Amino acid sequence: MKKFDKVMAIVIAIYLIASLWLPILFKGMDNKSSSEYKVEINRIFLGLAEGGSFTKPDLASYKFIKSVSFLPESPATSKDDIDEFYKSANGLEYEIKPWYDGNKLLGYLRFNYVGLNSDNSILLKVEFVLFIFAVIIISVLLYVRNSILKPFNILSEMPYQLSKGNLKEDIKENKNRYFGKFVWGINVLRENLDYHKIKELKLEKEKKLLMLSISHDIKTPLNTIKLYAKAIEEEVYDTNEKKVLAAKQIQEKSLEIENFVKEIVKTSSEDILEIEVKNSEFYLKNLIDRVIVTYKEKCSLKMIDFFVEDYSNKLVKGDFDRALEVIGNIIENAFKYGDGKIIRISLYEEDYCQLIKIFNSGEIISQNEFNHIFDSFYRASNAKDKPGNGLGLYICKHIMEKMDGEIFAECERDGMSFTLVFR
Repeated sequence: MKKFDKVMAIVIAIYLIASLWLPILFKGMDNKSSSEYKVEINRIFLGLAEGGSFTKPDLASYKFIKSVSFLPESPATSKDDIDEFYKSANGLEYEIKPWYDGNKLLGYLRFNYVGLNSDNSILLKVEFVLFIFAVIIISVLLYVRNSILKPFNILSEMPYQLSKGNLKEDIKENKNRYFGKFVWGINVLRENLDYHKIKELKLEKEKKLLMLSISHDIKTPLNTIKLYAKAIEEEVYDTNEKKVLAAKQIQEKSLEIENFVKEIVKTSSEDILEIEVKNSEFYLKNLIDRVIVTYKEKCSLKMIDFFVEDYSNKLVKGDFDRALEVIGNIIENAFKYGDGKIIRISLYEEDYCQLIKIFNSGEIISQNEFNHIFDSFYRASNAKDKPGNGLGLYICKHIMEKMDGEIFAECERDGMSFTLVFR
């Protein structure tokens, strides 16, 4: 903002300097023109003196002299002739010189020429144009400053505040054509982050309570198992019947612990699957255009051939943002687990459903691993030493089901493909 203010100050300074310099420039031009028009008058005067009588000279070669008139010194000269001689000549300046033949006055010569007044009018016009030009530039700069830079300067602090966890400070919405929708989006983002933060804290509290409860409940069967195991180890039981009874007790308590573990897994899965899906209708072109904008440049940087085959634009049912999330998850997996050569998106219609097929070249996983790729927390052998938690495809499957769609995978000859089915 300070740099922009400096630019405005420089523009104003340039205008002021130009305004002061122009009169000096024109004054120099006037001085030059005054000497030039006098030279032309003398040339014409000398030419007439040589002729001895007045004949109108050819002024085509003269820059400043526009006309020459003669008033003879004679009793026959009327008052109208004198008035006509001294009448103004449409804004031109004039100079009158007496014309002698020896000591005899023949009359008076009037030379009309372009002089200082006309140059001053040009100066005023130039100054006016310069002023209008300066007003336009300064107005544009003020508009940019107040309508673009100032709001942007305020918005630039918001991501920093969000990163610090300051989610309560709202940005006042305005009707700015450039930032109105962006401000609204930032406020929606802030509200969503605040909502998820509260939700996360609530879930964390519930998890801790659950863990404390299960930890307390698990102690009893665990202590029972330890007790029976120690008794068997120390051969406290002298009959097989007592040993079998102890083994049954250990098995029963083990089942109790197993149920507690299942409850923990179930609770964790329910938290993961608590994904909001807002089903509506959207056009395929809008979805694919967003995918291209997001991933084409990224693929280019990774030297991956990314292309979308020709398709017909259709209206499909689902959640636009969640569909974009599913496609993004699959493409990100292609980056991680593919061979970095090809990512191809095909779209076609089958059984009144719209299918989006995403293929990536790379190593094919085994049939056993293929059967579990949509399971939660499952990671195939090709995921070794690569970031991830085994939930991506599991969440994708859940999202597609919530959108009344499907997702399935295929092992092809030179890679993997995932097909999304939209109703």
